[in-house]
Amino acid sequence: MSDELPHLDDKGAAHMVDVGDKEETHRVAVAEAFVRLAPDTIALLREGRVKKGDALAVARIAGISASKKTSDLIPLAHPLAITRVAVDVDVRDDGVQIVSRVETRGRTGVEMEALTSASVAALSLYDMIKRYERGATIERIRLLEKSGGQRGDFRRDG
Repeated sequence: MSDELPHLDDKGAAHMVDVGDKEETHRVAVAEAFVRLAPDTIALLREGRVKKGDALAVARIAGISASKKTSDLIPLAHPLAITRVAVDVDVRDDGVQIVSRVETRGRTGVEMEALTSASVAALSLYDMIKRYERGATIERIRLLEKSGGQRGDFRRDG
């Protein structure tokens, strides 16, 4: 059982995977989230008229901070020495596209850090605009790509 589901021991109990014998490699993960918004809310963002302040900057900083706190939030995630985080926030006609890229040189991947980063950036953006649009939706939280490690690279098509 533990070979198929590495977070379970031989008795089926959850545990943190031992990565001590793995080789350190450069690891990258990219994740996205999309916040669907109404045209009026998009206009507020583009014109910088959100009363709480620069909503896009807050989302970027929240995403960076969240990536560093992933092991505090995801019970079996390892604490990692992240070497780089970039959070891109792109205002589009139908919402805001958030893409988080996280890098490390280590023994385990940064997929969870990238997903946490994109998710919290989207949540922070929602918090900034909720007075204008409580019906905003957070969509498409997903891993786009990863590289490094034993399982090889992954890239989502489309």
